[in-house]
Amino acid sequence: MVHVKTIEDLKKIKEEFGKRIQVSGKNFDPEKVVQIKVGLGTSGIASGAKEVMNFLRDELEKRNIEALVTQTGDMGYSYAEPTIEVKLPGQPAVVFGKVNIKKADEIIERYIKNGELIDGILPTNYLTI
Repeated sequence: MVHVKTIEDLKKIKEEFGKRIQVSGKNFDPEKVVQIKVGLGTSGIASGAKEVMNFLRDELEKRNIEALVTQTGDMGYSYAEPTIEVKLPGQPAVVFGKVNIKKADEIIERYIKNGELIDGILPTNYLTI
């Protein structure tokens, strides 16, 4: 664990973190790319969310879709795990439930690439800060 004792320590951490946030070797504005959060709480992991997250990362890269795929904790949808939140640039986030590899592929092809709403959208029950 890193201990921050001075402002210089904090600046160094910020600089190192900034270097790690890169897509295709270039810095990017996260608000201008697709953002996907995969629910990796206990029920999500048990339902296969890790496999879904790995699939999304691999397939988005293969299809040359600039996206930031991250993990988050439990989103409150234990009945619908695995769950993912997808935010297209300039649009509100949409949460999909019961996402397996086949559903993740459909989300990429139909929702992310074409903006087409598909089955599996859950009502939002939380706010992202």
